[in-house]
Amino acid sequence: MRSIFVRTLTAVAAVGLTASLAHAQAGAPAWPAKTIRYVVPFSPGGVSDGVARLMAEQLSARLGQSVIVENKPGVSGIVGTQLVARAEPDGYTLVGGTITTHAVNPFFIKSLGYDPVKDFTPVALVGMVSNALVVRADSPFNTVQQVIDAARAQPDGLTYGTAGAGTSQHLSGQLFQSISGTRLRQIVYKGGSQSMVDLIGGQIDMVFETVAAARPMIDSKRVKVLGVTSAAPLADLPGVTPLAQLGLPGFEMQSWQGIFAPAGTPAPVVDRLGREIAAIVNSPDVRAKLLMLGVAPDGRGAEPFAQFQRSEIDKWGKVIKDAGIQAD
Repeated sequence: MRSIFVRTLTAVAAVGLTASLAHAQAGAPAWPAKTIRYVVPFSPGGVSDGVARLMAEQLSARLGQSVIVENKPGVSGIVGTQLVARAEPDGYTLVGGTITTHAVNPFFIKSLGYDPVKDFTPVALVGMVSNALVVRADSPFNTVQQVIDAARAQPDGLTYGTAGAGTSQHLSGQLFQSISGTRLRQIVYKGGSQSMVDLIGGQIDMVFETVAAARPMIDSKRVKVLGVTSAAPLADLPGVTPLAQLGLPGFEMQSWQGIFAPAGTPAPVVDRLGREIAAIVNSPDVRAKLLMLGVAPDGRGAEPFAQFQRSEIDKWGKVIKDAGIQAD
């Protein structure tokens, strides 16, 4: 009787094991099985926040699990980025990374608390963000060459507003100075909106602002656009020439919006996320919404994104070092 009982248990176990193996071989995903956190290391209302909420909505629908956006702003994106660097690499915590958080912060801040390469796994590059060089409507400057000439005649005499070290506004200004051989004075604000207010009020001379943020002032003709920081003209600013063609050869400054996971996140999870994000970014509806946010859709997956990130670190590291900027 005992032998029959043992054989019965063995048979049941074998059936269970066979079913489990068949389930695994069929590719039944163990992930995602719970809510995913998408950390935005910046305040609500900006481009990073807008991209995150759009991507979270789409990912939730495609993955069958909620993707919740959490804003963790502070110190050039460091607070939220540190949080994700220390998170469990299980695929349930992501961060919206930018050129600031994942390329240039190490050149400005010594005690960063994370390594943008070693502590993260690139998942996907959502898109690129270009800036426009704008001056107030009644500014004496009507061309980029006039700005260059004035800057050469008055070292540190012209001012440009930024949202802080390592932001796209700051990097645009640094690249401008590097290529033109001029010196501008940076005026730091808590956010881009205040710099635009001061620009219109005549407190500063220029801003290299994201196209989306500058759009209301451009449309209301309160500012003039002298050029764009992209290598090619932008469809949403017809007739505006890239700075590279206006006396600043080789000028190209585009911020970017990407998604990273903590280092060590399982490759199948990263691959799945990359495929889903590429499909989302390439859908006509999402492309249109990204363009409204001032983001040119991209969709590169993990390895191409990793290569791009390394190239950005090399490029901007040289610009920053050539400018003599030391990390604080």
